[in-house]
Amino acid sequence: MVRGKDKKIYTGISTNVSRRFEEHQGTGTKGAKFLRGRGPLELLVAMPVGNRGDALRVEQRVKRLSRSRKEDIIREPAILSSFIEDEKKR
Repeated sequence: MVRGKDKKIYTGISTNVSRRFEEHQGTGTKGAKFLRGRGPLELLVAMPVGNRGDALRVEQRVKRLSRSRKEDIIREPAILSSFIEDEKKR
């Protein structure tokens, strides 16, 4: 999860978080369109999920949350662990 200067929260997945975060901060076309012009960016939460399919499902679940629930995850990333465990059980 990443926050821009406008306080909006972006959620995404990557196999290499540091590389992907650098791409988002750059001015090129590799970063997410949503984050362009919203810098400086702050990396809020990064957590290993497992395989790509699980990561995509967790990402979609987080994206559907209200802003206040996302803020809860930012304050207490362990909340995200329950989402990950739910996906592993499926």
